[in-house]
Amino acid sequence: MSLENGDPRPYGRRAFLGLSAAGFTSFLWAGPASRIFAPLTSAFSQMLADVLPVGGWRIYTISGSMPVFDPSTWRLEIDGLVRKPVSLTYDDLRKLPQAHQTSTFHCVTGWTVRNVRWGGVRFEQLLNLCEPLPSAHAIRFVSLEQPYDDSLTLTQTRLADVMLALDLDGAPLSRPHGSPARVVIPEMYGYKGVKWLTRMELVAKQPQGFWQKHGYDQDAWVGRSNGL
Repeated sequence: MSLENGDPRPYGRRAFLGLSAAGFTSFLWAGPASRIFAPLTSAFSQMLADVLPVGGWRIYTISGSMPVFDPSTWRLEIDGLVRKPVSLTYDDLRKLPQAHQTSTFHCVTGWTVRNVRWGGVRFEQLLNLCEPLPSAHAIRFVSLEQPYDDSLTLTQTRLADVMLALDLDGAPLSRPHGSPARVVIPEMYGYKGVKWLTRMELVAKQPQGFWQKHGYDQDAWVGRSNGL
């Protein structure tokens, strides 16, 4: 995942490493192991990303490793508060109407990639397949990289430039960029864009995601979110 969050002023790597230090000190008192060590591995991946940026991108993880996409076994499960639970293969996603856009990608740590060309599927296409129940209000996005998850409201998924991306700059997503599928919402900082997506769970109440549990905003609007 690319960790991005918001503030009118970027918090930068010092604040993020401070978060990591807080994760370490939590070892002294409580918390599941995943919540203790994930910020540390993420901080380590950030330091490597600063040394080895790729095409303007800096690739971060929370676990210290990136999931491997196997098209023969991968499925996108769409379930929860729906009339028709759906299990889609990669080929199924490719057969849906495809959309394309060019937008700017913002990271909480202070860097930006402009003119990113995304291709993929609008969430409206996926919602039409599963038929959300009236009680559904949000979608919880679950990554193959555990315990990474986050969420958007249904209203947010229907913004004009929000998509489930399958392509980046004219080619299928690479492993560092979240293959086979990732959430793209340009108006928010990139940690909301769950990578290596494997499940969409429709829920009545928007839950906290991994980074919200570590102090980041639920809504990470670029320039309007208060960050940590």
